[in-house]
Amino acid sequence: MSLASGSSGNCYYLGDDEGGLLIDAGIPIRTITKVLRAEGIALDDGHIRGTIVTHDHADHIRTVGVIGGVYHLPVYATTLVHNSITQSRFVQDPIGASRRDISLRTPFEVAGFTVEAFPVPHDSVENVGYHITKGDFSFTLATDIGHPTAIIEDYIARASHVVLEANYDREMLRGGNYPEFLKERVASPQGHLSNEEAAELLARTYHPRMKNVWLCHLSKDNNHPDLCWKSVEQRLFSEGIRVGKDLSLTALRRTTASPMYLLEP
Repeated sequence: MSLASGSSGNCYYLGDDEGGLLIDAGIPIRTITKVLRAEGIALDDGHIRGTIVTHDHADHIRTVGVIGGVYHLPVYATTLVHNSITQSRFVQDPIGASRRDISLRTPFEVAGFTVEAFPVPHDSVENVGYHITKGDFSFTLATDIGHPTAIIEDYIARASHVVLEANYDREMLRGGNYPEFLKERVASPQGHLSNEEAAELLARTYHPRMKNVWLCHLSKDNNHPDLCWKSVEQRLFSEGIRVGKDLSLTALRRTTASPMYLLEP
């Protein structure tokens, strides 16, 4: 489930009957608990076994201190990201003993899932995507991508279910109200991925086992879900990949909880 996706906050839940985990916690704890409770999940009932963190920007870490320090759930991040979190003015509660340091491309276990972090270019102290497997199930999440890399392509090509950033439309960004320095930051090789870049990346990495793609982290000022979806759909169609038949494609709403059924519900 996507609890929130965008510059105002990001949080995802992945789980099954045996347990689950959160990916990022950049929204208020009240929102996290409310949305999960509606699905019959509580942070303190033992079902959720931890949170894995992509990077240290506020919209991804705002609540990790509460997750770790108050609910005492493990918080997994690279050492660089953890060190930055301890100094962040956006994280009020210390993670404390819930801190778990991870290494790039070294698998670890959370809630019965095998999780592997891989590097993603972005203007944070460090940023990672996650490749998550369990049995025949394979899932890759990559967000806040400055530019596509061979490593990102490799992990997307391994997955049947993909969450991929499509942050901005180039024309909307170019003609929008952002100051020039911010436009340059967003479009830089350490910024974010455009609709067009996401579409090209998916066109290069699509394989018949790819069943679901969710487009995430859409800008509220420089993108629109329908425009984003259509941009990607058209590029895939040009390669003979039919959305709705060969795979499912969804542009995630920024602040609305969205079910993301990876297997049959």
